[in-house]
Parts: sequence; structure tokens; C-alpha cells
Amino acid sequence: MDRFEAMRLFTRIVERRSFTKAAADLSLPRSTATEAVQQLEARLGVRLLQRTTRAVAPTLDGEAYYRRCLTLLDELDETENAFRRASPRGELRVDVQGALARRFLLPGLPDFLAAYPELRLRMTEGDRLVDLVAEGVDCVLRIGAPADGAPSSGTPSSGAMAHRRVALLSEVTCAAPAYVERHGAPASPADLPRHRMIGFSRPDGGWHPLEVTENGAVRQVQVPADIVVSSAESSLAMGLLGLGLIQVPRYRAEEHLASGALVEVLASHPPTPTPVHLLWPRDRQLSPRTRVFIDWAAERLAGAGGDRVSRRLSSYHPSPCPTT
Repeated sequence: MDRFEAMRLFTRIVERRSFTKAAADLSLPRSTATEAVQQLEARLGVRLLQRTTRAVAPTLDGEAYYRRCLTLLDELDETENAFRRASPRGELRVDVQGALARRFLLPGLPDFLAAYPELRLRMTEGDRLVDLVAEGVDCVLRIGAPADGAPSSGTPSSGAMAHRRVALLSEVTCAAPAYVERHGAPASPADLPRHRMIGFSRPDGGWHPLEVTENGAVRQVQVPADIVVSSAESSLAMGLLGLGLIQVPRYRAEEHLASGALVEVLASHPPTPTPVHLLWPRDRQLSPRTRVFIDWAAERLAGAGGDRVSRRLSSYHPSPCPTT
């Protein structure tokens, strides 16, 4: 194993906190990873990693060496990519918001994979906070504003994320006809406290209020909730059952609005649009495979809410974001 390969392996071990996971990421036997790090430590004359039965963590020397390795490897990749015309290749790991991906990304996925036949895509879905570096994820697709306090594994590269807003999703307040028959439809935001909503849970144990626009100002209204859920799918399903008012992206509700399974309420007092972001580690050089995916996903999502905000990464300067 040459020095650059050993550096790449070492950085992966630090990020994954595991010899086994890092070796699997790079398609190497675990024994090869162990031997390579031992040789690296012997050549440098310092201990780079602390090994326990549960995890692997860098020493102070290891953290310093990790940072230097990142810089060197990024410069190497950038230099090679400047002269190489080869198609992006290798495994691309992304984590997406499921409903959004199924609606806007998956229909175009065959063409994307045909354009980059040497890519292998590993796509997981969820709404949870993700430590991209520690979990080996290249980028994530999320609905909502970037959060302010994602957990950190303590990995040196865990920290600020770069983010790119790719869409604004218009939102709608709606209810099933059965709910309206029992409770009536709110005629104005002042009626909302007398209604019931399907609450979407918050970490503090409460639920998010409904949002309305009134007299040109946006305000939040806390509506009683007999049911609180942590899944967008469950919120929509319970709204369809007539169990309360819901606020969802219009694209999620449009089929049910067209069929009459849901009716829009407070149409003249809409919620503000919800942003959609792609996020990736800020301090890492984007690999060609991640770059082409972000460009492609941005184009697919650009018209999701009628707000075309996409620009190609070649001319894009990412905004700093503190978390995933």
C-alpha cells in the first residue's frame, strides 16, 4: 500500500471510528487495514490511534496528522480531476427524505445512472440528523431550514456543513371532509384554538404549531392536538382519517385535494414555503461523484415548489451550516 492509500485508509478509520467499517468502505480485508496503520505509525514514530474494545479514536498526534492528510488528499484529488476526463466512479452514499426523493428524484434515476455507469448508489432515507462523516454519507437531502445543533461524534471532521437550497415547497393547511363535517372549517386564524390538529413532535415533547399569514405577517398558532406523531407519513394518513387539521407540502396533498379526500382550509392565510436543502461536509473536497449527484438532484428539485434557485456547483459558493 503506497503512502497516499495509507493516508486515505487512516482518514477513513478516524471518520468511521472503526477498522472494520473503514476496511469495508475501501473493499479491504480488516487485517490489511490493521497492518497498514501499524506500518504508518512505525514509519512516523508516533501513535496515531487509541484502540478500545468499543471504538477507535485519534490521539492528539493522530488528529493533527488526520488534518494534514485531508489537505494533501484533497489537493491530490483536485489535481488529478483537473486533468482526468474519466467519468465519476465508485460508491456514492446519500441519505434522503423519502417522500421527496420518490416524487422528484427516483423518476429521473435511470437517466442519471445511465449517464454515469461506473457509479454505485447507496441510498438510505429518513428525517433524522446525520453525522455525515462518521456514518460515511456523502450528502443528505432534507426538508426545512438547516438545524442549529446537530450531534457531533467528536470526529475531527464532524462540524460545519455546507448547504445548498434547491427548492421552496409551498405548504397547505387541510383536513378530511369527515373532520369538517364534525367541527366545521376555520374561517380565520382566530378560529384555530377551537379546532384540533395532528401534532408533529418536537424534541422537547411538544408539537409544532400551525403557521399562518395574516395581514402580511407570519405567525404561529398553537392548536390543541389529541394525536402527536413523528412521521410525515403518519401525519398525512391521520389527516385523511379525519382526525385533525394538518399542514403538509402541497405536492404531498395535491392528489388527495383533487380527489376530494382532503379539502384546503384557510387558503387566504397560507403557511410560508418550506426550504429544501442538500448538505455535505464543509471541510472536505467534493468528490466528482458527489458533485454530479448534487448538480443532478438540484436540477430535479428546482421546480418542486415553483422556486427555481438551482445553480451548478461549478459556479456555486456554498453557505456554511453548523449541522446536518
